[in-house]
Amino acid sequence: MGVKKILTPNNTKRDYRQISKNYRPPLSTSSTDPRINDKITKMLLESLEIHNFRNLNGKMSFGSGLNILVGENGHGKTNWLEAIYLLGLTRSFKTAKLTEAIRFGERLTIVSGMVRESPEITRKLQVAVEGNTKTLSINDKKETVQRYLGQMHVVIFNADELEIIRGAPDARRRFLDGGIVSLHPPFVQTLADYNRVLRQKNSLLISARDNEYSLEKTSELLAPWNEQLASLSARIHRARVRFVERINEVLEKKLFAREELSIRYLSSLEGKGDLAHYEALIAERLGLRVQAELVAGHALIGTHRDDLAVSFDGHDIRRFGSSGQQRSALLLLQLANIAVFNATRGEYPLFLLDDIDAELDYRRIGQLLEYLEGKTQTFVTTSKESFVERFDAHASVFDVREGLAEERRK
Repeated sequence: MGVKKILTPNNTKRDYRQISKNYRPPLSTSSTDPRINDKITKMLLESLEIHNFRNLNGKMSFGSGLNILVGENGHGKTNWLEAIYLLGLTRSFKTAKLTEAIRFGERLTIVSGMVRESPEITRKLQVAVEGNTKTLSINDKKETVQRYLGQMHVVIFNADELEIIRGAPDARRRFLDGGIVSLHPPFVQTLADYNRVLRQKNSLLISARDNEYSLEKTSELLAPWNEQLASLSARIHRARVRFVERINEVLEKKLFAREELSIRYLSSLEGKGDLAHYEALIAERLGLRVQAELVAGHALIGTHRDDLAVSFDGHDIRRFGSSGQQRSALLLLQLANIAVFNATRGEYPLFLLDDIDAELDYRRIGQLLEYLEGKTQTFVTTSKESFVERFDAHASVFDVREGLAEERRK
């Protein structure tokens, strides 16, 4: 039985079906809106209009600072945040399958928003999902994901994001890669190319093992894939190391606690040679580990095995940190992510905090909101009126009930 022929897929263009003619995107908010600052140094999501996204339909217009969504659990507060996240990053933080976000019984969901870049410039962004097809557009013009990303960057803090601190290395790699893509959207293609090559190599290794190929023949078959893997790994390694350096430059190491937070990029090739000449080193290791990879049936060398070390006062916070310390560490990383974005782009991203008072005490929340004031447009959800009473002085407050959001009048 011969080895399966492995092909590199060609790039193909998709013909998207016409979106519902009855849907009308939100109109631009006038630059004279008193809630919009004259000098904009942050992205501002002025309005969001939703069509058949989970239990949501309708439109919201937001304040330029703190926006509080309050309501009982199960009424759709988090869904509004998910829609904002989708509009900015083209994916959900709740599911990998966007079809699950389409309202039951419907075939199409549309999330559209007006994003103000300056007092004179407003962009209309739109994400439409129909079946397995996702259509992105800027000012009604279809765009690729590489061109779309960066139009409205979003950072989120919620219980699931704690996996960055508590979870497996892949969560920390996603944190790094997401930060890099926010600064340099074409990096998303580098990651896609790496994952494609990795899948092809793993498929070849399985076939070679099952067909009992010799080491020499396996090495020969792996050569073109290892060459690509070495080149792509070098690019990813370089980008991640630089991003960690930039995070460390702005990290508020003691904002919430006496302990000092520190992070360090951990290459899986540490101790194997000179990381300063990474591409030559990984090429050498790929050649040396063919037999081990053949036995394992999957790739053992590459940036998919790297990690990010996160420590408080030199101790591994994943193993030894308290729940409060882990939450504080995540917040510090996200705030540093925001600061790096601002230093690079000259503006602040949106910051989403889901069920904030279930994750943080009021002391930390107060410190956080004070730190964010004048920086990010911030969206928080809560089910507690006590939270609103404490923090609504400079906030826009929205009551959410059965998916509908209505702004409270003060």
